Amino acid sequence: MKPETTGPRSYGVRISIATLAIALVLLLCVMWGTRHHPRTDDASVRANYVQFAPEVEGRIVRIAVRDNAFVHAGDLLFVIDPRPYQYALDQAVSDQQLLEEQIIDTQRKIAAQNSAVAAAKAGVAGSRTQTASAGSEVQASSAAVQRARAALQSAEAQQTLALNNLHRIEPLLAKQYVTVEQVDDARTKARVAEQNFQEAQAALQEALARETRSRSMQREAEVGVAVSQAKLDESIHAVDRLDTLLAQRTAKAARVASARLDLARCTVVAPFDGYVTNLNVSEGEMAKPGIPIFTLIDARRWYVVANYRESDLRHIQPGMHVDVYLMGNASRRFDGVVESIGNGVSPDDSEVSNGLPQIDHTLNWVHLAARFPIRVRILNPDPTLFRIGETAISIVR
Repeated sequence: MKPETTGPRSYGVRISIATLAIALVLLLCVMWGTRHHPRTDDASVRANYVQFAPEVEGRIVRIAVRDNAFVHAGDLLFVIDPRPYQYALDQAVSDQQLLEEQIIDTQRKIAAQNSAVAAAKAGVAGSRTQTASAGSEVQASSAAVQRARAALQSAEAQQTLALNNLHRIEPLLAKQYVTVEQVDDARTKARVAEQNFQEAQAALQEALARETRSRSMQREAEVGVAVSQAKLDESIHAVDRLDTLLAQRTAKAARVASARLDLARCTVVAPFDGYVTNLNVSEGEMAKPGIPIFTLIDARRWYVVANYRESDLRHIQPGMHVDVYLMGNASRRFDGVVESIGNGVSPDDSEVSNGLPQIDHTLNWVHLAARFPIRVRILNPDPTLFRIGETAISIVR
């Protein structure tokens, strides 16, 4: 009887030991796989997105997309009333064309004014020559006046001498101390002296009149110099005005470019393939710069941000491949690659009180490992399955 009971019992013990050994091996395999191929279900799907805010103010006249719709790069998103910006562009272009016409007209005037400048310079030189000539004429006239006065004084002296001789010998004729011929000769000399005196007076008046005319011509020449110099200054000032117009070209061109840019900003298109979300406005809404209208999710690149325990980080390196499963479609595997590993998270004991760190008096006997985010880029995403915030499972190969 004893050998019969010992056989089955021994067989059961061996089975139990084998089962425990297999379980232990499986446990070790799982522990090795978990350590060298970390996994976590604390992961979520992420993607880049852009909040579309208008860059110009105006009323929305067309919305070409629907909420949650997929759009391609270049598709029309919405249109802001372009009429005010078209008017501003037309006005800026008109001002620019007007400036160019002013520049052309001024250049034509300057061409004529340059001739006027040359003529004015010649006029100034001629007026100065006339002034110099008039000055010489004045000097000559003054000398002629001096000579005429000297001649008048000489004629007056001769007339006085002739009259004195005549008055002296006329009484002697009755006493026959002188002859009639001598008296006639004295009278003739007196008349000649008187005539010479009158001619000297006339010559003096003529010299004075010539001197007056010379001085008047001199004054006119000086006035002509001033007038010619004023014309020259005016011509030079007109030439300088072109620089002011040319300096306005850059400002006018900048206004045209700015107005054209504002007009282009009235029509907004998709910069990339993506999904429209959070669209809560309708046509007729007053768009304002900087206030978002909707969000466009970039469907070109999808990521999974997985939070791994700090003890698993030593087995994860950038460039390693990751198997990713979505919670909504766990049967399909997606291939990913580690792009980066987070370098910091906010610690639990980061509270500050009165400028000093606040430390609790209690001590936790069980320490939980901190988790750091791992950014995984999906290599073969399916845009119809991926959604921002969706739960995922990631396993590092």
